[in-house]
Amino acid sequence: MRPPSPTARRVAAVSVSLVMAAGAAACGPEDNDAKASGGDSAPHKGGTLTVLNSNPQQDFDPARLYTSGGGNVPSLVFRTLTTRNRENGAAGAEVVPDLATDTGRPNKDATVWTYTLKKGLTYEDGTAITSADIKYGIERSFAPELSGGAPYLRDWLVGAADYQGPYKDKRGLSAIETPDERTIVFHLNKPEGEFPYLATQTQFTPVPKSKDTGTKYEEHPISSGPYKVVTNQNDGEHVVLARNTQWSASTDAERKAYPDKIDVRSGLDSSVINQRLSSSQGADAAAVTTDTNLGPAELAKVTGDKKLAARVGTGHFGYTNYIAFNPNVKPFDNVKVRQAISYAIDRSSVINAAGGSALAEPATTFLPDQKSFGYMPYDLFPAGKTGDAAKAKGLLKEAGHPNGLTVTLTHSNSKDFETSPEIATAVQDALKNAGITVKLQGLEENDYSDKIHNVKTEPGFFLAHWGADWPSGGPFLAPIFDGRQIVRDGSNFNAGFLDDKSVNAEIDAINKLTDLDAAAKRWGALDKKIGEQALTVPLFHPVYKRLYGENVKNIVISDWTGVLDISQVAVK
Repeated sequence: MRPPSPTARRVAAVSVSLVMAAGAAACGPEDNDAKASGGDSAPHKGGTLTVLNSNPQQDFDPARLYTSGGGNVPSLVFRTLTTRNRENGAAGAEVVPDLATDTGRPNKDATVWTYTLKKGLTYEDGTAITSADIKYGIERSFAPELSGGAPYLRDWLVGAADYQGPYKDKRGLSAIETPDERTIVFHLNKPEGEFPYLATQTQFTPVPKSKDTGTKYEEHPISSGPYKVVTNQNDGEHVVLARNTQWSASTDAERKAYPDKIDVRSGLDSSVINQRLSSSQGADAAAVTTDTNLGPAELAKVTGDKKLAARVGTGHFGYTNYIAFNPNVKPFDNVKVRQAISYAIDRSSVINAAGGSALAEPATTFLPDQKSFGYMPYDLFPAGKTGDAAKAKGLLKEAGHPNGLTVTLTHSNSKDFETSPEIATAVQDALKNAGITVKLQGLEENDYSDKIHNVKTEPGFFLAHWGADWPSGGPFLAPIFDGRQIVRDGSNFNAGFLDDKSVNAEIDAINKLTDLDAAAKRWGALDKKIGEQALTVPLFHPVYKRLYGENVKNIVISDWTGVLDISQVAVK
């Protein structure tokens, strides 16, 4: 999932809460059956689960969270109209009911969506959850002081573009109707067949108006899930969750809620987290991480130890690392130059730079290698494993560069194994074989992000990545290739400035479909059509490898998040 931007229409990544943990391809997680991932005894209730994370759980307010599928820790407290299916692999990429009785009932053209709440839903204080609470929870997410959540509702809801939230405008959003306490109806500007996916976002969490404390609400949000917040220190650095005794499993088929308590400790160095999980001493034996991967060196150590290797969860999240071109900058205005670079890429060296085949899978499509995205295998510029320098040189000659050319590749200096110097150097070495001299321009993360997302400063040739707000081709392709989403006065993600009427029209046509399997097939076909323009060079999809403590059981890793789902975990 991409980093949040109030002006851009986009995803996410990897909360992962996801955001970002980013957080993933066609195959599902490995070694996730009960025996391989936590012992051969059935999971039971009780105990304390410790979560060791690098990034604090900041902004613990459902209005401000930008997550995929409701996030990981947040979804223990916040229930939404729909949620992700809590299953391993591809089955976990499906959207299922949560507070609602179904995933939504659209009208004929998918511009009106109706939901009915389940009976018997209550908050942590025992009061009933109503449709008006969900409407209010959505409305408060429009308040400027509570910004940060997914931006789709401002675009999708009728008359919502300039709404400033209930603190300034008490009339609320007329696009959301609540005819009775269990019914809520959404009126949209245009057909949106994927509305059930959006309804997994935390902005759809019910918030009782009488308990809303504005910007202080995150200190003690009112729980609708199996756990409630009892401690939130240092802006999410230490969060303790205890059982919400008013939660009923009879209304919630997704969350298992085995532990009695969840103790989230953040702000830790990644190496410290992995060392503690490896050692599994004391409370760390019942610990997991939701945002820290094993690095190449750590993975090599773990792989050599059978006991440790048995405690590694493997997952995939809809995420692609790629090279982006700005065709307004020479020589990238020439499609043959872009094609030449596509042929010259040595994906083997790029994979090695990303940590090896255990942590990265080669990509020749922009869409991730997962059914839910509509993945259609294609390789329009086959470079083999090590690049086709001869083909690249031929195309450069046709483009008027018989003696090669010199270009500048912009990348981040962050050690993220994605857009970092290691990847940039691998690209530089590969292109050298094709007669292309690459000068590297490394920038600090903030400067890099500002430069590549500003239409006035965007370089011609740079490393980029994209993650999914939900597992579908829509939020993956539209922000990058829909010409109507080019943002000229804010964060722009359509780096290739593609504004193709046929592409825009197909995006609209697919968005009308409520048959998500049919929509997926068309997203895959559109991916290939766009790929023919060589506006990007897909490089690899990351693989997530994460340790967990020796007393942790019932490991579930879905293709929606790519990371261990703590709503399913049990501890000894």
